[in-house]
Amino acid sequence: MNSKGSSQSMILRRVLLSISLMVAPAAGFAQESLTDSYRETAGRILGAAMVDVEGWEKLEHLTTEVGHRLSGSPELEQAIEWAFERMEREELYVRKLPVKVPHWVRGEESARLVAPVERSIPILGLGSSVGTPAGGITASVVAVTSFEELDKLSRDDVEGKIVLYAVPWMGYGRTVRYRSAGASRAAALGAVAALVRSATGRSLNTPHTGAMRYDDAYPKIPAAAVTVEDSEWMRHSIDNGHDVRVHLEMGAHMLPDADSFNLVAEILGRERPEEVVVMGGHFDSWDVGQGAHDDGAACMAAWHALTIVHRLGLRPRRTMRVVLWTNEENGLAGGRAYREWVGDAIDGHVAGIEMDGGAERPIGFGFGLRSGADDGADADYEKGLETLAQIGTLLDGIDAGAMQRGGGGADIGPLMRDGVPGLALRTVGEHYFDWHHTEADTLDKVDLQDFRKAMAMLGVVGYVLADMPGTLPRGR
Repeated sequence: MNSKGSSQSMILRRVLLSISLMVAPAAGFAQESLTDSYRETAGRILGAAMVDVEGWEKLEHLTTEVGHRLSGSPELEQAIEWAFERMEREELYVRKLPVKVPHWVRGEESARLVAPVERSIPILGLGSSVGTPAGGITASVVAVTSFEELDKLSRDDVEGKIVLYAVPWMGYGRTVRYRSAGASRAAALGAVAALVRSATGRSLNTPHTGAMRYDDAYPKIPAAAVTVEDSEWMRHSIDNGHDVRVHLEMGAHMLPDADSFNLVAEILGRERPEEVVVMGGHFDSWDVGQGAHDDGAACMAAWHALTIVHRLGLRPRRTMRVVLWTNEENGLAGGRAYREWVGDAIDGHVAGIEMDGGAERPIGFGFGLRSGADDGADADYEKGLETLAQIGTLLDGIDAGAMQRGGGGADIGPLMRDGVPGLALRTVGEHYFDWHHTEADTLDKVDLQDFRKAMAMLGVVGYVLADMPGTLPRGR
């Protein structure tokens, strides 16, 4: 056995030892808790997940045989058909729910510096961007590091130029707004295009794409991401008094909305089938890389967790459902369509679980509840956290039982706004934004054991929430 195989075997033995200890009766509890009630069942799910190979094979097929899956693309529909047919073979109750999705096409794109030096620069057009006129755009670049800095410029400073948002990394939430709204803010001052420093803290000359939106009050101008390295080079050159000029060509365009589907698979509840715990991720990805961390691994982990529960012969009180949502990346049509499909049955949704933060080493879940309760002042929120903490101890054997404040996700957002408790699978998040929305989001970045842990977590938490006598508090 090679050293890698030996190391993996040692890890597996430690995991199985931890699971065996979890299955042993716990001492010191005066009455049976959720931990006690589900210790044996959780051990079975964990044990199956931590030695599973089939879930990884699914992820391997999705990423390497299908690849990236932008909404409206043949690849996304190929992935949906493949998953639907396989779910049926696994004897899950499966349905395809029709969804109309936006259909943006990147087209050919390129950029090059024409002054003060000449060289090509890598770019990725931002999703929903318009293209350039035939022949492209050549213009001087004006660099800003914030919207506040842009607002200090006059129209004469910006008109006819390309605005570069050379914004330092401040975390995704604070940085992504320049990608989202930067083009229209620049167009308001007469800019002819916008370039945005990629939303990442680390870069190996890799541009990061992502969604943007236009304000209808202003002209639509082309928008693209540039690498951290080129953003910094252009900013420094401008600061040093150089006229930085860029030639930009983009063939991006929108086509009519396309037909797609949310894919729904479930184990019907044995006692309360109308009550539902739903979990999953988004099946679409950007049209670069393989969509491995974002969000293929999540989709395969949730799907195969359900398959494991089914094969173990476990049937919870409530329905345990997996949804592979479509069009999270550039429209959120799948999440909205699912909420519309649920309709008045929303009161039967007792929890929503979303995984959309990559598949690095998982550490637990975040918990969210509508009521402004994330400050811990709300009694219902505290009660929910206490319940989840008990469930979390079932994951101690894989060091993934932490229950944190704040959770949710884009696709379960419409459910949470109507009171459904929301959970988000949390990871260490060390490298996710290095690969996010790039050509580098590929299978080789996913660790098998981390993936197995995510699968185990979704299986255990999803099952217990679907089977336990009571439910988490609802938002108000």
